[in-house]
Amino acid sequence: MAFLSESTFQTIIGATPLVSIDLIVKNTQGEVLLGYRTNRPAQGYWFVPGGRVQKNERLDKAFLRLTKAELGVSIPRSAATFMGVFEHLYDDSAFDEAVSTHYVVLGYELELDINLDELPKEQHNQYCWMASDALLSRDDVHVHTKWYLE
Repeated sequence: MAFLSESTFQTIIGATPLVSIDLIVKNTQGEVLLGYRTNRPAQGYWFVPGGRVQKNERLDKAFLRLTKAELGVSIPRSAATFMGVFEHLYDDSAFDEAVSTHYVVLGYELELDINLDELPKEQHNQYCWMASDALLSRDDVHVHTKWYLE
């Protein structure tokens, strides 16, 4: 699987939707795992983990890669519950405040108790477990995250 150059990726973001997987992770108490986004889009909001599906990457392989990268453990897609297809539109992108981003998102729910201190800090600089009612009432939780629980 070839990785895209930054300039090629910028062109793709500006011209076409991206396919991604969002991981709605709940612990045994029913709280939802959220990370505080450090990068655009959705920078400055609490958001669920997830990421893009790469060209020629099968969904099962993407799911294993993303759960390993975002949660520290590879989980097969068959262990998750498919929640549906969602559409996320942003006014900005990872590279430019003036270029919009369009994601077609496959939402999957998982139950998993994990240590927040061991999660990666590349996309999120802090993590928390949040009850659904608290999540839905907060302005700093992104609307696209709230959609998964409404």
